[in-house]
Amino acid sequence: MSDINPALETFSQEVDELLTAMEEALLGLEGTPDDADCINSIFRAMHTIKGSSGLFGFDDVVAFTHEAETVLDRVRNGERAIDAELVSVLLACKDHTAQIIQHFLFNEDEPLPESLHQQSQALIAQLTGQSAAAGGMPSTQEEKADHFEVDDNTTDSSDNWVISLAFKQNALRNGMDPLSFIRYLQTLGKINEVIITMPTLPRIEDMDPENCYLNFKIAFSSSADKKTIEDVFEFAEDDCDITILPPNSRQEHYLQLLADLPEDQVKRLGEMLIEIGALTEKEVAHTLNEQCDDENEGTKPLGEMLVEKNILQQPVIEQALKKQEAVKQKINKESNYIRVDAAKLGYLINLVGELVISGAAMRLMVDKHGLSDVDDVASTMSHLVEDIRDTALQLRMVQIGETFTRFQRVVHDVSKELGKQIQLQITGGESELDKTVVEKINDPLTHLVRNSLDHGIETPAERLRAGKPEKGTIQLNAYHDSGRIVIQISDDGKGLDPEKIVAKAVAKGLVKQDQVLSKSEIYHLIFEPGLSTKEEASNLSGRGVGMDVVKRNIEALRGSVSVDSELGQGTTVTIHLPLTLAIIDGFMVEAQKERYIIPLSMVEECVEMNSDEWQIDDTQHYVNLRGQVLPYLRLGDFFHKNKKHTHTQRESLVVVRFGEAKAGFVVDELHGENQTVIKPLGKLFENLNGIGGATVLGSGDVALILDVQGLIQHAKKRVNPTLALSAAV
Repeated sequence: MSDINPALETFSQEVDELLTAMEEALLGLEGTPDDADCINSIFRAMHTIKGSSGLFGFDDVVAFTHEAETVLDRVRNGERAIDAELVSVLLACKDHTAQIIQHFLFNEDEPLPESLHQQSQALIAQLTGQSAAAGGMPSTQEEKADHFEVDDNTTDSSDNWVISLAFKQNALRNGMDPLSFIRYLQTLGKINEVIITMPTLPRIEDMDPENCYLNFKIAFSSSADKKTIEDVFEFAEDDCDITILPPNSRQEHYLQLLADLPEDQVKRLGEMLIEIGALTEKEVAHTLNEQCDDENEGTKPLGEMLVEKNILQQPVIEQALKKQEAVKQKINKESNYIRVDAAKLGYLINLVGELVISGAAMRLMVDKHGLSDVDDVASTMSHLVEDIRDTALQLRMVQIGETFTRFQRVVHDVSKELGKQIQLQITGGESELDKTVVEKINDPLTHLVRNSLDHGIETPAERLRAGKPEKGTIQLNAYHDSGRIVIQISDDGKGLDPEKIVAKAVAKGLVKQDQVLSKSEIYHLIFEPGLSTKEEASNLSGRGVGMDVVKRNIEALRGSVSVDSELGQGTTVTIHLPLTLAIIDGFMVEAQKERYIIPLSMVEECVEMNSDEWQIDDTQHYVNLRGQVLPYLRLGDFFHKNKKHTHTQRESLVVVRFGEAKAGFVVDELHGENQTVIKPLGKLFENLNGIGGATVLGSGDVALILDVQGLIQHAKKRVNPTLALSAAV
């Protein structure tokens, strides 16, 4: 995108946002086909893209989006029903619009390729039921006429135009013939009733035969718009006070037009009402003049005067004011945001990381040299650095709901391809995590959702035979837990068959025939390379590849993935991820004169490792901590296996938790909390067991960041749960 000018880049970003909103609205229509807000959102997307494309001379985009816009306008007006087939065609139109816009963004001077042109014609044919060439683009006048179309068969007096004509006394002297206007009015429609009043009629002896005392109130049925009706009385403006009140059907129409009015056209109240045809320029000008001349009661709002003068109905004024206020609030909200280059934000995070290290070095020097007079300044500096760190990281935090919503389209398309009925339910979309984590988790999530669609959910016939609803459900859920985010992908499908998994694993040589495995260990086998229980491969899954890549990608983010399933009931895949990959609050410990960092969010408590107080088994490697069997690991022994280790007289047990698993790390010293800037390990060291990264301390020394999940699993493998429980009792 760097090769195009800034205006086109902004256009591209806006188109992406509009097409994303359009896709969400289309998918929402499948469940609620009568949702007017969704229909209007889709129409506005096509309308805005059409207008913006015209500014850049992208005529092919304008022509294509115009056809989609026309069909959507018919849907809005109730002339065409929205169904699954039309939704599918409009989704294809959304994708095609993105394709042709991408072509012009990078090939602005080249014509549209024949393949894309033919695809445009095919989609237009599906939309309109005829060839695109036969359609043609309607003129501006035709479009406007469509907007103001009214049923000519309406004869109900409550659904008529109400035209009030109050002629001034000199109208006859000036050559005006009141009846001539009424006769001409009949050329535009049908006059259903004329009421004649004479409110200024004097006594007979005071009457002047050349004065006009007539007032007309006319019930008029017509498909003409307000401006056309007003033009009938153009030559009587100086000798007649004219008010034209729209019929009830027009009121509903104006309300709909206000709701659909593009936000870039929402300006002043009078301009909005002129735009939708509810007022004419003359009516607004006359009312504004009266507003300025009104000195007795003070200046009244324009809307109030329009209602008082019986020019427009109250609901239309209220709707226009609501639209105006909503747009103002949106503009004010948008003005609070600016777009920031992700690279610049990443550079800021790196600088903040270095600032954290420098702050730690300053604190170390203050403590080392006993600079008590600098201590307060150093403490203030540390707090400021911590606030800057948290704020900088917050800038890169985004809600995961946007990522979840993208899977609506995946579920829609794949379920149709597989002949299944599947709905997607999303919860916890407001949970936030680092943008870099969101970007890297998208591919693993896509594969897991596709697996649920293909492997998990059965066909409608199979579900009915199993006593389940015909429509299957996939759930995406996210929530925060102990400074990490947990993402769950669940389905109510057929679940995993443990016997099939074990049989396949034995055939692949992954486990021995007589090997005893727990339920979780069996399910974890699906992440082994080449293991798949699906009989036939498809273009979605079942080739024995992918799940191992999913696990590897998640672990590369310092996360973990686990599976739980119930045969015939469904499967749940749970992913634990860190909220950020840059800076964390750490807890520093020391073992064998080496310092280690434990993520503070995973530390539950620290207790003294005392054999007199706790029941400790150095053979089974567990401790009976207040009646709880807790496996433990001596960090000094684990990381220095070939070095003779003499236990210190006083050791501490740091109790850590990852998800539902808990364990204890035995260390020699506790150094307390430490702001930790995570530095990746080089390729030579990145696969070290128990290590998740490194950090630079204020002294310049390097401390290793512990992989708590891996160490807990290692500690649990060394304990026989049955023996440990019996001993604890």
